[in-house]
Amino acid sequence: MRMPDTGSLRGKRYLRLHQRGRNNSASAEARVLRDIEAELDRFEPALVAFPPLREEAIRRAQAVDIRAYRRLRDYARGPVSRLSPYITHGLISVPEVFRVVAAGGESGPTDRFVQELAWREFFRHVWRHLGDGIGADIRDALPGVVYTSRVPQDIAEATTGVPVVDATVRELYETGYLHNHQRMWLASYMVHMRKVHWRAGADWMYGYLLDGDLPSNHLSWQWIASTFSRRPYLFNADNVQRFAAHLASRGTGIDRGYEELGQIAASNVELEPEGGPREAPTPPPGLHALPPRLAVSATLPRVAGNESVAWVHPWSLAERPSADRVIGVIHAPFHRAFPWSAQRWAFVVEAMQAVTDEIWIGDLEQLSGALLGRVADVTMTLNPGYREAITGLRGGARAEPRLTPDPDDLKPSFSRFWEHVLATRAIDFSAQG
Repeated sequence: MRMPDTGSLRGKRYLRLHQRGRNNSASAEARVLRDIEAELDRFEPALVAFPPLREEAIRRAQAVDIRAYRRLRDYARGPVSRLSPYITHGLISVPEVFRVVAAGGESGPTDRFVQELAWREFFRHVWRHLGDGIGADIRDALPGVVYTSRVPQDIAEATTGVPVVDATVRELYETGYLHNHQRMWLASYMVHMRKVHWRAGADWMYGYLLDGDLPSNHLSWQWIASTFSRRPYLFNADNVQRFAAHLASRGTGIDRGYEELGQIAASNVELEPEGGPREAPTPPPGLHALPPRLAVSATLPRVAGNESVAWVHPWSLAERPSADRVIGVIHAPFHRAFPWSAQRWAFVVEAMQAVTDEIWIGDLEQLSGALLGRVADVTMTLNPGYREAITGLRGGARAEPRLTPDPDDLKPSFSRFWEHVLATRAIDFSAQG
């Protein structure tokens, strides 16, 4: 199609109509965004706290509004469930969440909420097959790009000058929780714009998240970096404006088209912190290898000859097992490698104290040797060190509850995994209502 000569009357009229159409389209889009922002005001969370109680986990599952989630979950202020810390630490299981939410009669195989639960189980499926290999590149990284293993100070102190990045870091420190879009944006900025190796970023974020989960967190960072996907995940200021208008970042280094951002990601060009005024630095909270105010246990637990024993670890905190002696266990070598914030430790310790008789901290290899054949109840976990100690008990640990089947062969993508789930008809969507 040829555009009329812009010097002619017909051409000038065409340009006026074309510009009017663009203006009308932009105006309509702005109205839609204003309407969405007004609707999002209804879902502003009344509480950002996370009481470490099973009752709270069930309440949040019952409060999920599937219709609102379906429409608005991608918005940073949208009606997400905030259940992930409870699922990570075993206060509620994925199958339990599904049963509670599906009881409302709104869930089906194409539902976004169900698929988010399935993504979590997909990551665990990959973890079972690759083990500690999830901590290394699964696919080749972008060729020729050199990454640092250090988190830059301006990112760690929330002084990059990019509003969405700085606000997200502050929120991470303050609440221990981030909307999924903010996690993706922060990871993409760090890896592709600032050349931070995904593993350095993943370890850093994991320490502060209340829901920090090795497979979900580290494989998501790999997906962003393109070492667990076919292309790097990129975002720009338009994307932020659409899904988080309150974090608008126009005029910053991310205010570029995707072609230019892709060129930066594939090169050793690194964006500098923004110039101009910015907020005062936010000192990063400390990360702790042990729970604050608790120390490594000096002695082994004393167990009577006829007592039944159960172990409760940080990922199995739902209810007290039916055993005479319930010991909460913290494997110190794991947490030296993956330290947690004081906020996360407080969450875990309070929940653990509620369902145990005592908490034992140390090397679980020593404890499992002392209690060989005595531990009758423990839930399996693949977290390093815990995994080996539980396997060494020779007591037949319970498997972590799953909603979806765990295929024998590795499914390299979520789509392949989800096809398998649907083919097996393992999720009964007919049992709703």
